[in-house]
Amino acid sequence: MTTKYEVVVVIVPFPAQGHLNQLLHFSSLISSYNNIQVHYVSTKNHTRQAKIRAHGLLKKNPNIIHFHEFSIPSFPSPPPNPNSNIKFPSHLQPSFESSYHLRGPVASLLRSLSSIARRVVVVHDSLMAYVVQDFTTIPNAESYNFHSVSAFTIFFFLWESMGKPFPIEAELLDNLPSLEGCFTSEFMDFMASQRKYSKFDSGNIYNTSRVIEGKFMNLLEKEPIKRNKTQWAIGPFNPITTINNYLSIGQQQRRHKCLSWLDKQSPKSVIFISFGTTTSLKDEQIKEICIGLEKSGTKFIWALRDADKGDIFCGQVRNIELPKGYEERIIMKNKGIIVRDWAPQLEILGHLSIGAFMSHCGWNSCVESLSMGVPIIAWPMHSDQPRNSILITKFLKVGIIIVNNWESCRNEIVKSNIIEQVIVTLMLNNNIEGNEVRRRAAELGLAIRRSVAEGGITRKELDSFIAHITR
Repeated sequence: MTTKYEVVVVIVPFPAQGHLNQLLHFSSLISSYNNIQVHYVSTKNHTRQAKIRAHGLLKKNPNIIHFHEFSIPSFPSPPPNPNSNIKFPSHLQPSFESSYHLRGPVASLLRSLSSIARRVVVVHDSLMAYVVQDFTTIPNAESYNFHSVSAFTIFFFLWESMGKPFPIEAELLDNLPSLEGCFTSEFMDFMASQRKYSKFDSGNIYNTSRVIEGKFMNLLEKEPIKRNKTQWAIGPFNPITTINNYLSIGQQQRRHKCLSWLDKQSPKSVIFISFGTTTSLKDEQIKEICIGLEKSGTKFIWALRDADKGDIFCGQVRNIELPKGYEERIIMKNKGIIVRDWAPQLEILGHLSIGAFMSHCGWNSCVESLSMGVPIIAWPMHSDQPRNSILITKFLKVGIIIVNNWESCRNEIVKSNIIEQVIVTLMLNNNIEGNEVRRRAAELGLAIRRSVAEGGITRKELDSFIAHITR
């Protein structure tokens, strides 16, 4: 058969929102280059999830990415348990393990595409190495490992797991949180099961920029961690201007109601609160946040939702109760808005009225906030988040940690007075510490935006990756 395409790129994300979203943005970046066909592969429900939560991303050109929605056997999809002793979303484990069933369909797709392209390039989430392993049987296929976490976090994970193969500055280890309580043993086993399949990858891709993590990208490029593989820091994958800029007038008129509310607020006057798609807060903690927000006097948008279920389209979700009269009171006083449906996070963070982001420090949220120049109140919950929070607050100095001790943050209810104090510190214009954090966040945001422009360091790195796979 005659070759139709020079290069076909197959994107294989891990079935969790922060992973689906990052690689959907990456798919859009790759598809902007000529003569590269992009295929995005997941289960039927997770592909649907990625698309409906993409907001304006796919509306500009909905046919530029080829979506594959593979059917797999049904799996348990229990609700999250907000009262669990460990905050990691263990209820998602059946969904994670269901991804194993994608191996056969993905292998068939790769073989089919190999006959119509000179080269098939697989970009897989690091947690999907098992699924794509059959690329090694296809002569014109090659694979690249995508890390969904920060270079900071992945460096320390690899450095520690390899027995600390070379010395590093002592300062880097000060206050570094342990991984205790960050994952379940089942998920640790799942991660370990993927690693042996990554040895045939040709390189590693990171959703970060060298203007954010140049120091830690340099550490990742030292042997034996590098393992003689090329590293590309191509982030941020997300658009670095608000999505409103490329929506049509009609689409802008259908914007989420919280954006219309933001339009009426003063610049940098509103704090956005969201703890991502894998965290469920206890009722006691929600009450303390309510009190702290109200006492701070700061206007806010709060995306108040439970963690996703493995199948977000299955069954009911918990209706989170707020203190009696709270929601009515803040609405009446024009103090805030509670978003219980899916919040357009990137559009919110890109709005001029947003002054800070109270975040769990999932890497996707960190990158979106940093690229918009928005400082972060770091409140980690599990996984890579505790270490990301140290990167944000200690090394980049573009945020304030909610509680200095990870053990306290993990095991105790954070009280309203602490929440109030941190908000006031970051949002009040006459606070010296807050002013410095906001200034550095704005400067880093500007540097990130320059890095992705023509001639910028990130754009050059993306061009380098494209040149490599089209060589």
